[in-house]
Amino acid sequence: MSDTQKNAADVTTPVGPSQTRRSPAVRGVPALTVMAHPQLQRVGDHLPLESLVTTRPMDLSRNAPDFSRPGGLLALPLGDPFISRTPVRFEPGPRGGVRLVVPEDSTPVRVAGEPVIGGREFTLEEVRAGVPLVLAERVVLLLHRASAAQQASTDDLGIVGQGEGTQLVRENISRVADLDVPVLIRGETGTGKELVARAIHDRGPRRTGPFVSVNLGALSKELVAAELFGAERGAYTGATKDREGFFRAAHGGTLFLDEVGEAPPEVQAALLRVLETGEVYPVGGHAPVPVDVRLVSATDSDLEARIQERLFKAPLLHRLAGFEIHMPPLRERREDIGPLFLHFARQELEGLEGAERLSSSDPRAKPWLPASLAVRLLRYGWPGNVRQLRNVVRQLIIGSRGLPHLRVDTRLEQTLDSDAMPVPGRALSQEEPSASEATEAKAHRRKPAEVTEQELLEALRACAWDLKATADWLGIPRPSVYVLIDKSSLLRTARDLSPEEITRCYHECEGDLDRMVQRLEVSRRALQRRVRELGLDG
Repeated sequence: MSDTQKNAADVTTPVGPSQTRRSPAVRGVPALTVMAHPQLQRVGDHLPLESLVTTRPMDLSRNAPDFSRPGGLLALPLGDPFISRTPVRFEPGPRGGVRLVVPEDSTPVRVAGEPVIGGREFTLEEVRAGVPLVLAERVVLLLHRASAAQQASTDDLGIVGQGEGTQLVRENISRVADLDVPVLIRGETGTGKELVARAIHDRGPRRTGPFVSVNLGALSKELVAAELFGAERGAYTGATKDREGFFRAAHGGTLFLDEVGEAPPEVQAALLRVLETGEVYPVGGHAPVPVDVRLVSATDSDLEARIQERLFKAPLLHRLAGFEIHMPPLRERREDIGPLFLHFARQELEGLEGAERLSSSDPRAKPWLPASLAVRLLRYGWPGNVRQLRNVVRQLIIGSRGLPHLRVDTRLEQTLDSDAMPVPGRALSQEEPSASEATEAKAHRRKPAEVTEQELLEALRACAWDLKATADWLGIPRPSVYVLIDKSSLLRTARDLSPEEITRCYHECEGDLDRMVQRLEVSRRALQRRVRELGLDG
């Protein structure tokens, strides 16, 4: 144990159950993440619904808006040809919730197998838990809460996912990796605690030294001390030679102790002595042996409760928890289920026929990952967390060999349905106006016939050709703005522009859509669609 490590251990304290183990909360926003798509490379694409925070609705169709990877450069709309051009709408709901409004001529939407007729309202708690939305029986989106400043990590540290909880784990690894202090990783079984321990080792100053992993729960209680600290020949029956022990095997590197809460009382006392002195006493030995080891431990136990029950020593917790990292369970980061599923599927398909299905470019192809299966995965409680998800992926891949898409057998289907979260949302009454309709009703103080052509032109310019904002500006319904533009002799629409004019303007404005809108004086959304149709945004 180095002097730096011993000094740091003297001044650090554990985080108790009454203290938060997370960074200060940042303002969250509703978001949509692609969980299943006929083009599986789209899984994980993300769309923050920031406008809902400012009480402005967000329309979603085949052609807009654009989804992208957090921090990525490429942004694309959903693009599936079976999704309607007529958008569905997301609106701010009461007390931080979200309303989904589905027009009759729009894309069919299902929530937990139930078709959404007219609309559905989700509470803030339901959005935080994650709401799977199925569009046209092909694309699955997860409506959830995300950090307002979510960005992709420049180094994934071997951890898959971009959810807020996953990002926090990465940040904590980066904070502590280069510090020679003990780390305690807390989390349920199967959440990937050893993966985090390895990332800490690989990014730390001891990366060239050994990484030794020990599961204390799997060691014999009679031999655990000898396994950890070593033993002299003849120290116990069967000790025919000297035993090095895991601490000395990890000298100069990192020792990972999993299930540290299961350590017997005598081993806890010895661990405390090692952390305080940097020396181990082999079983049967009489002289201390110095060791230079960074200790990373993990537990799925409530150590504070075990202390109250006198099963764990409080001073040992103080020493182990020089810094704590909390591993969120999979049910609290459902936005990572799609990327994790795809990651494990790639691993399982390596060397098997059919791996090319994961990179299909046919927009009309039947989804390899059926929407109904994706929803089951998203709604399941995952008591075994990431480890259980990996096993399910392996079972699906092997059970579907030779088939054009994944198939779920009856037993697995029953398992996934047995612990599914409740059906979220409340159907909107046919008489109940949506938030945008209520806002527009208040703004409709004029008749469209009262708006002159010049007034319409000035309003469009003032609102940067945002037709919704123009309607609010003029106090008329938004559909009336479309009618007035079509009737006007002063205005033209994006469909009136020739391909040559759009191409020339695109190059002169260096692809800046806002500059093109100001120059051509047409709707931004319509112009964006024309630009895509001409292949200029490729």
